Amino acid sequence: WMFLLRPMMAGQHGGLMSIGRSRAKVYAEKGVKVTFADVAGVDEAKQELAEVVGFLKDPATYGRLGARIPKGLLLVGPPGTGKTLLARAVAGESGVRFFSITGSEFVEMFVGVGASRVRDLFQQAREQAPAIVFIDELDALGRARGIDVPGGGHDEKEQTLNQLLAEMDGFDPSVGIVVLAATNRPEILDPALLRAGRFDRQVLVDRPDRQGRIDILNVHLKKISVAPELDVAAIAALTPGFTGADLANLVNEAALVATRRGASATVLDDFTQAVERIVAGAERRGRLLKPDERERVAYHEMGHALAASTLTKTDPVHKVSIIPRSIGALGYTLQRPTDDRFLITTSELKERMTALLAGRAAEEIVYGEVSTGAADDLAKATDVARQSVTRFGMSASVGQAVLEEEKQQWLGDGSRLHPKDYSEATAREVDLAVRGMIDEAYQAAKDLLQARMADLRAGARLLLERETITPADFPPLQRPEARKVPAVAAQSAL
Repeated sequence: WMFLLRPMMAGQHGGLMSIGRSRAKVYAEKGVKVTFADVAGVDEAKQELAEVVGFLKDPATYGRLGARIPKGLLLVGPPGTGKTLLARAVAGESGVRFFSITGSEFVEMFVGVGASRVRDLFQQAREQAPAIVFIDELDALGRARGIDVPGGGHDEKEQTLNQLLAEMDGFDPSVGIVVLAATNRPEILDPALLRAGRFDRQVLVDRPDRQGRIDILNVHLKKISVAPELDVAAIAALTPGFTGADLANLVNEAALVATRRGASATVLDDFTQAVERIVAGAERRGRLLKPDERERVAYHEMGHALAASTLTKTDPVHKVSIIPRSIGALGYTLQRPTDDRFLITTSELKERMTALLAGRAAEEIVYGEVSTGAADDLAKATDVARQSVTRFGMSASVGQAVLEEEKQQWLGDGSRLHPKDYSEATAREVDLAVRGMIDEAYQAAKDLLQARMADLRAGARLLLERETITPADFPPLQRPEARKVPAVAAQSAL
């Protein structure tokens, strides 16, 4: 029996005696190869984290005025923006011990194991200070207490969180221990975890702007073969809203596109095809549409394209296609924004709705009836109209009161339901205002397309012939200033 039980009881063999020990991966001074040079597009976050690196490397200089190193820094942002990469870069720059663990690794089936692992983690960090303790996916451990178990206080996760709170409140920052954590769900974290003295600073790691995307692309383009004349700014213009992980995937997809066509270098057209694959899905040329359905799709997409090219406050058209895609789309119109936008006016929202409904309007004008192909367009237009009324106060009949809360940007709709706090009469006013905005936008789209009926038919015929066209192939899709002709007065119906 001693021979059989010895491996089970020995801690060095990973037996029962070691179940309460921390599972953090420890990286020595040269174990982390990532530096700030490998992180691009998040300059503000790097500047805040550079202070931590300075404190760890030269505490005397940074603390000469009496300032202390922050106990904890919480990296907050959408998935894929580089929070974990930033934490590793801090370790690589500072050259100290780096303890890396995820929030889910603290919790086991045995009661008390999570709290024991938290104690062991901070004990190891104190013994090897200066050090950085990085907890990834903090929301798995730091969820607000009392919301999961009725009565609260007896859940294993809550005991683990209580131990983490005690450890963060008790250690001395002068010994050189910094706690970094990352989450994309900050709204569900326990308030005691976010107070000053535990996580002193929250660092936002947001989606990069246009210049940030250029910097990120330059980092990833070094890993593939690219043509010398490749315009990185044009790729950044095609990818608004992309995170760092999305851009890394885009570069890889573009390299695969170039490989499939047997090229020796990646060019801009490869990146355009990669963007289309990521946004709209892969082409499904094997899905054969009946001739009448194919013609209806061509008119539908040309309606979108003509409306977007006519209206002056929408993004310009980049490409129109009637090739079915894997996500279920029978065709698509790709618009390329000219720059990043942070504010949207009422007229811009109305023009966006008009462009969304122009595909359905084209079907009604040409065929006298509509089809189910505009279901996604209707959903998007309805969402724009409802937010305009309930969040932005853009309806004179409803007023400027905020009737619905903002949807969580990182969580979708969130996990908590918020009941309506306005009367049924107000709800009716909201519904009427939303319907009125949609009807006005739809009528504006019909008026616009009827004024350009010749372009609509000519564009649909060309689209049926080539399947994919650009403004260079069909000049009426170019902006009015590029075509040197006056724009159709489409805003009068708005």
